[in-house]
Amino acid sequence: MAASCPLPVTPDLPTLRAKLQGLLQFLRDALSISNAHTVDFYTESVWGELVDLTPETVLAALRKSASEAEARPPETRRLVEAEGEAGVTDFPKIFCETSQKLVSVEAFALAAKYYSVQNLGICTPFEQLLVALRGNQNQRIGETQKAVEFMNMKKSHEVQAMSELISSIADYYGIKQVIDLGSGKGYLSSFLSLKYGFKVYGIDSSNTNTHGAEERNRKLKKHWKLCHAQSRLDESAKEVKNKADIEEVFRNSLTNQEKMSTSDISPHFSGSVISNIRNQMETLHSQPHQEENLCFENSFSLINLLPINAIEPTSSQQIPNRETSEANKERRKMTSKSSESNVYSPLTSFITADSELHDIIKDLEDCLMVGLHTCGDLAPNTLRIFTSKSEIKGVCSVGCCYHLLSEEFENQHKERTQEKWGFPMCHYLKEERWCCGRNARMSACLALERVAAGQGLPTESLFYRAVLQDIIKDCYGITKCDRHVGKIYSKCSSFLDYVRRSLKKLGLDESKLPEKIIMNYYEKYKPRMNELEAFNMLKVVLAPCIETLILLDRLCYLKEQVNYVILKYITNILFNTVI
Repeated sequence: MAASCPLPVTPDLPTLRAKLQGLLQFLRDALSISNAHTVDFYTESVWGELVDLTPETVLAALRKSASEAEARPPETRRLVEAEGEAGVTDFPKIFCETSQKLVSVEAFALAAKYYSVQNLGICTPFEQLLVALRGNQNQRIGETQKAVEFMNMKKSHEVQAMSELISSIADYYGIKQVIDLGSGKGYLSSFLSLKYGFKVYGIDSSNTNTHGAEERNRKLKKHWKLCHAQSRLDESAKEVKNKADIEEVFRNSLTNQEKMSTSDISPHFSGSVISNIRNQMETLHSQPHQEENLCFENSFSLINLLPINAIEPTSSQQIPNRETSEANKERRKMTSKSSESNVYSPLTSFITADSELHDIIKDLEDCLMVGLHTCGDLAPNTLRIFTSKSEIKGVCSVGCCYHLLSEEFENQHKERTQEKWGFPMCHYLKEERWCCGRNARMSACLALERVAAGQGLPTESLFYRAVLQDIIKDCYGITKCDRHVGKIYSKCSSFLDYVRRSLKKLGLDESKLPEKIIMNYYEKYKPRMNELEAFNMLKVVLAPCIETLILLDRLCYLKEQVNYVILKYITNILFNTVI
């Protein structure tokens, strides 16, 4: 191990089950709010069925709760057990015992906050985990290197944070190989290989994504020609003995750059690379006597992104014909050998819990299994592979798309052949035959960022859809429809335009509805739009509890495994709450 600091320990299984039981007690009453579909909000009188308060009361209470939480000092934001015992577990004060309707918004908001993953004491803060993994060691390389420029700001932040954690785990346990499941376009895989020098296999089920990663490597292959040529120029500068000679090399190199055709250089990289080369040559000018500064620092790191056979040797005509020292030859030879092991290899394969990794990766060795936004069942299957394959020494997984999880106890009337389900995973929830429901899982997905920002869901678009549903029910006699309206709200100029477009898309005759009838529905429900706004805010507040349930299920599953040991190199799977 590269560090000797003790790692944070998650609570034991009995403690986790106790927390799970408390969460289930709250959700048994609250889950009906998450599972209510806003499409049916008016047709099924959702507000009157589930809430025994005015929308004004609900909105005021939730806004007050949010403002108080924002004003509270960070060190006091975590709810203490005493606060929980005083008001959270007294569930009759939240929901009416007879009607099961919501009667206390304040208690509801407090319970939802208490059962969020941050407040249950099962999540290790990101920085604390890094400190424990690194001890007194610094990062493998400096922090000045930027993420690749073709990522947006959000993706860049996620990739850099995830890469930093993965690198720290790998260093702690001396692991060199990484398997990225659901690698997509290869952002995480590329960054792990480029910055940290891992041998990365990125596995994705889509040929399109794999081809995209290969296309990016193809562009980098062209880009490499310039970098490789410049690195040779840098090496030749080592033989220059005085400042005047270095200045001459600098001027010649800039002239050579101007003469080089840019047709073979990807437009995504050429500007930044040329700028980097200029900076390196200026370093030569300012520090002529420090040999370690004479090498272009990123020239060989770029090869880490490419498959082994991706690099073509630069033509000797492109580089000045100088005799190379034996030391330089040996260094170049060692770099070539190193580059063969530090590459990103995109692969196409559909991963299940029973996938044999040796059939996919021929040189499989002790490795970390990682995944950034592992979709649906891929996240739980990642954990199943981790517990069953001895080569997988650690897992760092951030799941997403909870609505795509398969649920064992959903639609039980249908014939089922599936053996391994996305939810639930742990024995306790299986014994309880617990089911979240797709709408609840969907609300957890859609609301996560809005919870952090204190925002609700887009009310007007949902309002349009809910009123449309009442029109379809009354005027066409349709209560359920297999077709979907889709995201047409942004294309519409008014409610009338929205209804016309939606009816056409659903294959219904919109000519039978005059404008007056359509607008009558709008005027009928417009005063009740605040009901929908308040209800969606309740769903947003409840969303983190649904995610907590899913993540607790996965953590309990890991604790239940006979062969699972805390020191089997696992990092907290709740990482997505602290990125």
